[in-house]
Amino acid sequence: MKNTEKKTEVKQDIHMEAVLYDLADLFKVFGDSTRIRILCTLMEGPKCVGDIATALEMNQSAVSHQLKVLKQNKLVKSTRAGKAIHYELADEHVKAILELGREHIEEL
Repeated sequence: MKNTEKKTEVKQDIHMEAVLYDLADLFKVFGDSTRIRILCTLMEGPKCVGDIATALEMNQSAVSHQLKVLKQNKLVKSTRAGKAIHYELADEHVKAILELGREHIEEL
């Protein structure tokens, strides 16, 4: 094996390892039932913090904290409408992950 081929292979291995760590971190975010409940609520459509808190019978501070984590991990996005901020799932991938997870659980 040539030296340049070895360097390319090492770079690919390092990249794959970084991807796997990022994937593990993503699944850690999904490991919290409160965050899952928030994501499932947002599957119905965009909502403000107050609406999410009411739907989940939680206080707004706790919901806001979890939304921050979800937003940092690019699972939700927000849009401002006047003074209100509405949160929604970041994209269809998030919805697909939740739906596939649920299908898997219901199979068992």
